[in-house]
Amino acid sequence: MKKIHLLLLKSFIRPFIVTFLIVMFVLLMLFLFKYIDDLIGKGFEWYIILELMLYASATNVAMALPLSVLLSSIMTYGSLGENYELVAIKSAGISLRRALTPMFLVVFILSVAAFLFSDYMLPKANLKYFSLLYDARQQKSANFLPQGIFSSTFPGYSIRVNKKDPDGQTLHDIMIYEKTPSGNNLIVTLAKEGKMYRTPNGQYLVLKLKGVVRYEEGSGKNSFNIRQTLTRERFKETEQKIDLSALKIHRTDESEFKSAYQMMNLKQLKESQKIFKRQIDSSNKANFKMLNVYIKYFSLPVKHVKGIKYLPVRVNVLDSLKGFEKVNVIINALSEARSIHELLKGRVDRDNELFKEVQRAALEYQKKFTLSAACLVLFLIGAPLGAIIRKGGLGLPVVVSVIFFLIYYIISTIGEKYVKDGGLSPIVGSWIAIIIITPIGIFLSYKAATDSVIFDVDLYKRVFKNAFKWLPTRK
Repeated sequence: MKKIHLLLLKSFIRPFIVTFLIVMFVLLMLFLFKYIDDLIGKGFEWYIILELMLYASATNVAMALPLSVLLSSIMTYGSLGENYELVAIKSAGISLRRALTPMFLVVFILSVAAFLFSDYMLPKANLKYFSLLYDARQQKSANFLPQGIFSSTFPGYSIRVNKKDPDGQTLHDIMIYEKTPSGNNLIVTLAKEGKMYRTPNGQYLVLKLKGVVRYEEGSGKNSFNIRQTLTRERFKETEQKIDLSALKIHRTDESEFKSAYQMMNLKQLKESQKIFKRQIDSSNKANFKMLNVYIKYFSLPVKHVKGIKYLPVRVNVLDSLKGFEKVNVIINALSEARSIHELLKGRVDRDNELFKEVQRAALEYQKKFTLSAACLVLFLIGAPLGAIIRKGGLGLPVVVSVIFFLIYYIISTIGEKYVKDGGLSPIVGSWIAIIIITPIGIFLSYKAATDSVIFDVDLYKRVFKNAFKWLPTRK
């Protein structure tokens, strides 16, 4: 390998790694901002949050990888152009196409790795991520005893604290209702003051109460009435121990999430499409059998039979009927049409939902390939664009790359939406963004190979002046 190729590879790999990590960090921050209310204050262990962030990072690769390829390619060739290294490479007899070859091979390897990741790793990461996120959002808050309201956080208890000190542990005017399995409040505990703390193993919450009065209602001789006796007890100090096991995160069986298309690989998505298509075919056959009884027709023999005269088909059958017969025929036809409409109304909605499921599965199937194609096409845009603008660093390249990536992302999102609504083919909807930006990459590659001054501001100023030179000037 030539030294120039090694120089280009080193110039590309370093900014690619940096930009990839930066983009992943930004996307991870967006994830935290979105779900911060569902994660904070629920008493999760640190490794639960770390695990969720790890799975969220894996799901963000589909967006971070193409953007990093685009940004790093613009930065690399922009920096080479800014330092006149591209000029030196061309003066050595190496064309821009040959200078792009080693980088293109690296991006091609990244595209293959992206495809393998989207088919093997991404479904598993999505399964772990969405199942853990669902359990985290269902988890009750760990703000055990908010002041001024009744808290039902603990199973079997309803607790109200009138006031809490700034330390968060000293409580005032405490009221505790203990519930029986049937839901009745038979035990009430009142305390003037108390402190709460967890046991060292975190299994129990201990309320150390002072000035306690405890009321308990119980049944008397007749068991049919549960409120016949009342017991009142006073304590100078007492402790109430509450089990916290119900507040720990409970994991849902991951098999309940496997039916989502994001959790499937290519083989599973193809099988899902076949299942839904078979259901649509069987539904169509059932519809035909159901409607066949309403179809009125006359069958004629294939061969002509001697002695039988066949009447010509009338253009309008109603013309041969009398007035009252015509009315009866029309009424019967409308009645049968209404019956057919009622029979098909619910079945049509079901068939439409099945068709949309086929569309969504096919869309997810195509997205396994579009990730790899997006890396190649965005590199085809970024590398010549960097050679044209000749600016390195994180200034102009970031602005330009974000603009092109937003164009790609918006078109891709619109195409996916139309596919999910059933208004566009999954192949067209998933590849339309690639189809639109590929000519832009080819155009930029041509302009970069011919040393175009497409971004030269002075050129546009001269064109503008020449276009309006006929205007009179002030003296």
